Formats: sequence, structure tokens, C-alpha cells
Amino acid sequence: MNKVKLILIVACLLFSAACNTSVKNGVYFKIAGFAQGTTYHITYELFDTVDLKPQVDSILMAFDRSLSSYDTNSIISKINRNEDVIVDDLFMKVFVASDEVHRFSDGLFDITVMPLVNSWGFGPGTRQEMDSARIDSLLEFVGMEKVKIENGRLVKTDSRIQIDVNAIAQGYSVDIVAGFLEDMGSVNYMVEIGGEVRAKGVNPTGRIWRIGIDKPEFGNMIPGADLEAVVELNNKSLATSGNYRKYYEENGVKYTHSIDPKTGYPAKQSLLSATIIADNCMMADAYATVCMVGGLEKSKEILALHPELEAYLIFGDESGIYQLYVTEGMSKRIVTEQ
Repeated sequence: MNKVKLILIVACLLFSAACNTSVKNGVYFKIAGFAQGTTYHITYELFDTVDLKPQVDSILMAFDRSLSSYDTNSIISKINRNEDVIVDDLFMKVFVASDEVHRFSDGLFDITVMPLVNSWGFGPGTRQEMDSARIDSLLEFVGMEKVKIENGRLVKTDSRIQIDVNAIAQGYSVDIVAGFLEDMGSVNYMVEIGGEVRAKGVNPTGRIWRIGIDKPEFGNMIPGADLEAVVELNNKSLATSGNYRKYYEENGVKYTHSIDPKTGYPAKQSLLSATIIADNCMMADAYATVCMVGGLEKSKEILALHPELEAYLIFGDESGIYQLYVTEGMSKRIVTEQ
């Protein structure tokens, strides 16, 4: 599930490929680059003058070789072509987490949705003419119960089943890079990949990291140009999913990228964007998607069962006016004075 994500705005920081600032005897480095078909921006403090960009790029390349459906030689691409391949630890971690979220979301999160994503035109495949008959035929190959891992291999009940982990893997890549920075001794850092964020400690000005949430308006294509809110983030991860950038219009109808694995159709909900804060970015990423597929009321039910998740949900009422549903934990993070 390709998602349009939040791009963070960190107060007083402009990213560059090579710069540093001394704070509290440490040195803040800022690196940026491209990975997973998107960009990344990372700021971290170390007590040694070490530029970690080569190592970060290497980590993200290895990640793509495992989980990117756009890399034709990746493990996931080979699985989708039914080649005999042993999964690695990265793939195993994402698969296990995906199965967990699938169960906890009543099936709203499902990585076997790939045939539907492609056919609707939101994946690497070619968009197809969609009608009820075609959707019914594709739904035969959708369902987490139809895949499992045995002896290091993904086993399918039908060779036509394909998987797509874009709704969870990018968040996991943030966790992997953040873990690497901590292993290198960094306690103050911010990692952003394609809008998924993890932050810990303080920024170069000595303040808790501040992350911006975009207004979910169709046509708001420039991340950070029009913000709905700014929140503080420390030792937590944040992800946003929305339908206001990743969509297409045909015959006056907007088709969005959030595909409901139960109906086979793009989700039609009043919910415009969902921002989730969690202990790790993989879960924040997955549950942001769950909210967009399930809609406002289902999101409230799931959030009530998972108090560890914080949420900022933006939805439209009957008159088209923006409304908010904000959990108590999230409300305490909102910055009122900037």
C-alpha cells in the first residue's frame, strides 16, 4: 500500500548533505539522500566527528534488496514471481509484525493486497479496468491466512498471491537506522524517511524535536507548506497516512490509494489523514494505514484497545468542514507557541 506520508518540519533546521553544529560537547551532523523511491533526512549528535552517510546508505540499500517491490531483484519481488528464495531477518520481522496488526485490526491491514493495489494503479503494475467481477476474482488471492513462513520460505496457498509491505516496511527502515545511530552512541537524533519519523533527545538548539502535520487538502502537494499542527516528539515514532496526495481522478471520481482488503475497493471514508505516534515507527506506519482504511469510527474502536498509540485524526463533516479527533496523549504534545 503506497501511502502519501507526512513530511516533517523541524523548527530552525535546514537540511544539507554535510554540516555540523557543536552542542554540549557533541557534534550534530545532518545528512540527506535518496532511498526507497523517496528522500531521507537525518540529524544526529556524536562525540566523534564521524559522517555516517555511507553506512546509512548501505543499510537502506540492504533494506531495499529485501523488501522493495520496486527492486526487481529484491526478496519480495522474487517471492511475488514465485522464485525459490530464503527470506532474511528483515523480511521475517516485517511479516510477523504484519500478521500481528492484521489480527488486531480485524483484517483491515493485509499485505496480500498487492494484486488489488496494482490493478487500481497504485503499485508497480499497470492500472486495469476495474469492475465488480474483476474485483471478486482478485479477492480470491487476498488474505493473510493464505500465506505463512515455513523453513525460511514464504508458502502460498495459490501461486497468484502477491504481497506488498509498503504500508509497514518504510516505518521499519526508520527503526533500523535509528537503532544503528544508537549503536554508534547517539542519544540525540531525528530520522525521517519518506515522512516517517523517529526522534530522540533534543535538536541542535537544545529543544525537543518538533514535527509538523500537513493539512490534508487535495492539491496540497508541497510538504510543510500548510501545517495543521506541530507536535513534540522524544523517544517516539510518528507516521501519517492520507489520501490527499496519492490519488487519481477519472470521470469525476477520485480514487485513493488506501485499498480495503475486505471489499477490494479504495476506502471511502470521511477520514482525511491519520497521524499515529507509537514506540516504534513500524507500528506507527501500519496503524496509520489501518485508520485510513477503517475510517473514523473503526479507528476510535482500535485506538481504545491500544492505549499505547496516540492519534491525530482529521476528518470532514457533512458540510465539508475539517474536524479533529485527538487522543489525550497526542493533545499533550501539540505545540501552541512556536
